Amino acid sequence: MSGAMRLRHQLPVLTWLVLIWILLWGTLSWANLLSGLLVAVLVTNVLPLPAVMAGARLHPVALLRFAGYFLKDLTVSSAQVAWQAIRPSGMQQGAIIAVQLRTDSDLLLTLIAESLTLVPGSIVLDLDRPRRTLGVHLLHVDDMDDVERQRAGVLTMEKRVVRAFGTKEDIARLEDTPRQGDDGPVGEPVSGSDGAEVSR
Repeated sequence: MSGAMRLRHQLPVLTWLVLIWILLWGTLSWANLLSGLLVAVLVTNVLPLPAVMAGARLHPVALLRFAGYFLKDLTVSSAQVAWQAIRPSGMQQGAIIAVQLRTDSDLLLTLIAESLTLVPGSIVLDLDRPRRTLGVHLLHVDDMDDVERQRAGVLTMEKRVVRAFGTKEDIARLEDTPRQGDDGPVGEPVSGSDGAEVSR
């Protein structure tokens, strides 16, 4: 593989590692940006991963849109979790839901899972690769409408990641595959943390 092609394949991973580095430091600065880039280059060259990048594409406009929404979700969710932790009624009910994704790329599935886990209030517990299904723990839900709203949020995150990093085929599959729940609930119920049933 030529140097230019290798760099093109590594660019999404480098971008993602730099973004995570900046989030870990909590401050956007030239020093953090440059040090994050240096760490990302060292990690991808000293500890190379298997070639899961083949076929990935970087779409700058969609990437900026994804980053903007991600930072917004991060801010809003952090405030919501903080309020739920200190309010008198506390967190009364959580839930575990299964969400079937539409993408079939190992890289994109990983990016989606990582993005969801980085946002406070949800964490990915399981990834069923053959079925492309995520098991997601929701820290707090009010009712079934809230569950479906947060499920839709997972699918929205998938759409943003695919449009930012996916190939034309990945994006086309995203548009052609019906969203989960379009034809009603799918699968068996999953129990909430207080024993209430939450549909898949």
